[in-house]
Amino acid sequence: MARTRPEPMQVVKQRRDGALRALIDGVPYIRFLNISFDRRGNELTGVLNFDEKLIGNPFLPAIHGGVTAAFLEVTAVITLSWEHMFSEIESGEIDAEAIVTDENIRFPKTIDFTVDYLRSGLPRDAYARAFVNRAGRRYASVRVEAWQDNHAKLFAQATGHFLMPQPARDKG
Repeated sequence: MARTRPEPMQVVKQRRDGALRALIDGVPYIRFLNISFDRRGNELTGVLNFDEKLIGNPFLPAIHGGVTAAFLEVTAVITLSWEHMFSEIESGEIDAEAIVTDENIRFPKTIDFTVDYLRSGLPRDAYARAFVNRAGRRYASVRVEAWQDNHAKLFAQATGHFLMPQPARDKG
């Protein structure tokens, strides 16, 4: 029996990158804050690209606390969505365009989100990585860490709980 040949890596990378781009482009606030994601395999790192509009205190200057919280929450939701859909993206069940157009695809909803501000966010790029502690059918718990120049020196961290999307019921 002949084994099927695996897909070329370029095809797999294009599918993953297209799906991630579709996830991000589906949320206008992500574009407004100029958040991007660096993908290595199935691991995502959020990047808050610095812009003067993100400054909350011009005398320090420091990134606004609301921007920091939004950055952490966006990183948590996108990472959770990515992990939730990854197997379907890998198998080709979900097409990149379907992520934003298919009404059956839903994103996790925030139940609560607690941010710890550890130090001022400096006027430069920031990075965040989310770690899914638990992801069940109905509920997920996520921890997020944010840093700037040195990953060992976090400027903020957060924990969040999310209501996982339920499959859409057939309308008929």
